[in-house]
Amino acid sequence: MPIHGRNHAVLWVRDLEVSARFYRDVLGLRVRAEIPGRAMFLTSPGSANDHDLGLFALGPGAGDTEAGTRTVGLYHLAWEVDTLGELARLRTALSEAGALVGFSDHTVSKSLYAKDPDGLELEVAWMVPEALVPGETGAGVAPLDLDAEIARYGPATLSRSVG
Repeated sequence: MPIHGRNHAVLWVRDLEVSARFYRDVLGLRVRAEIPGRAMFLTSPGSANDHDLGLFALGPGAGDTEAGTRTVGLYHLAWEVDTLGELARLRTALSEAGALVGFSDHTVSKSLYAKDPDGLELEVAWMVPEALVPGETGAGVAPLDLDAEIARYGPATLSRSVG
């Protein structure tokens, strides 16, 4: 049987409490289980998974990731939102947290990029409903004008994976 979906991701972090607070307060995940001082398991609202994100503590002496600069490794995790209104809300939350590092329009998705407290990159994306995707999508990436996309699609149009 081929792979048919993703279940969860696990990250090594310096400070468990700081990382959990970021994923909880900024992205809206909730702590589902904890091994005090060692690990936390978080879920997205409405998720049927035991956990969507595991955080494992390495401690304050952990070095920065060198993935993509000197070593191989994960580039980023991508999280989906239901609406462009939610993407706009997260733009504000990520900006206020000092975590927002970029925006991209991939034609088939509208994405924000951020870094968590350990500098690990994440993407938050709204997937354009299939019926609304322009005919020629290619593999291009353009700067995202989120306010213009909200004017085009509306703040409450459901993502392709939801609608």
